[in-house]
Amino acid sequence: MPVRDLTADFLRATTSAAAAAYGWVGKGDGKAADGAAVEAMRDVFDTIPFDGRVAIGEGERDDAPMLWIGEPLGSSQGLENAQMIDIAVDPLECTNHVANDLPNAMAVLAAAPRGALLHAPDCYMDKIAGPSILKGEISLEGSAQYNIEATSHVLDRPISDLTVVVMDRPRHTDLISRIEGIGAKVRLIGDGDIAAALDAADPDSNTDLLMGIGAAPEGVITATALRGLDAPFEGRLVTTTKDHQERALKMVGDRIDDIWDRDELCASSDAVYIGSGVCPGRVPGVRKNQEGNMIVTSEIIDVKTSTRSILESTL
Repeated sequence: MPVRDLTADFLRATTSAAAAAYGWVGKGDGKAADGAAVEAMRDVFDTIPFDGRVAIGEGERDDAPMLWIGEPLGSSQGLENAQMIDIAVDPLECTNHVANDLPNAMAVLAAAPRGALLHAPDCYMDKIAGPSILKGEISLEGSAQYNIEATSHVLDRPISDLTVVVMDRPRHTDLISRIEGIGAKVRLIGDGDIAAALDAADPDSNTDLLMGIGAAPEGVITATALRGLDAPFEGRLVTTTKDHQERALKMVGDRIDDIWDRDELCASSDAVYIGSGVCPGRVPGVRKNQEGNMIVTSEIIDVKTSTRSILESTL
């Protein structure tokens, strides 16, 4: 059975996590929101008939309540002929945005056959993304100037008309200066580089490129989504501590410094991306109907068929 045949089940996991986090919107406690999302998602995973594993996520087993890297998921663990699936997951992307009621908080995951998603620690990742027309034109091998000039040429637009989204972090001070020095516009975001990369991949959005360093799990999730959209994405692991470096060496070996193409981060077309909104942004946030039920809106990208759909779930 293809992984994508479990899309409805995985959708239950993200919508349940989004609904659980919604109760903490604007209350200033991102940790509580994250914990609620994790437990809700885990409870649903336990009912899904598959032999799953967290290939990349946030934290190790000691960092509960995270869905820890290597954690077994599903109700068919160890069963003969069980479907073996890897999950890249962030039960609550933009934890701080939930705490402060800011845009683009989502419960997100990517699913693919065992071994198809990069199995790496929860370190950082340098990333670049853009619309499909830029395939083969942008790369982490090039400088910011190279990539912006290439984008200007391919899109046939002046550099001054281009917008690059970058996370607002001290580590990006030099990158921001270089982008602005070239003449392009910079749109800073607090969190949420999955939504930002999806916007960059959308030729009708007001974002042309995503650049900069974010979390590695979100990079793998983004690569899955952009494979379904046939848009370019590259990532390179960035380790900032000795522990991260040692774990990365153990998990990816001599490829620790490699640039990973989209189709290496998600190496199968039998894959699915799901993002369920908590706070409004890329998709609408959770809302309540007249009966008091929660309505959760989700974006689903089926990689095999390159189809994107928006679904509403009533909980």
